[in-house]
Amino acid sequence: MGKIILEFDSEEEANDARAALDGTKWKAAMWELDQKLRSVVKYGSSICANETGEASELEVEACEKIREYLRSLLHEYELNLD
Repeated sequence: MGKIILEFDSEEEANDARAALDGTKWKAAMWELDQKLRSVVKYGSSICANETGEASELEVEACEKIREYLRSLLHEYELNLD
């Protein structure tokens, strides 16, 4: 892969610079969210980190819809978690 150079010249561009540098962190966070939603939908595990019980039917349905929406957004922005 070739070299990529990003230049930001002013304080006003600081947010753009931070967004460019944090891209892999955003991808990792979205991947973790998708995996948590998948776990609820596929295995019925609770979404709450401190609970070990089973997810309710309503929780499973909500997670399924959120996961579908997340995938739709990623497709719209031509992004891929894999």
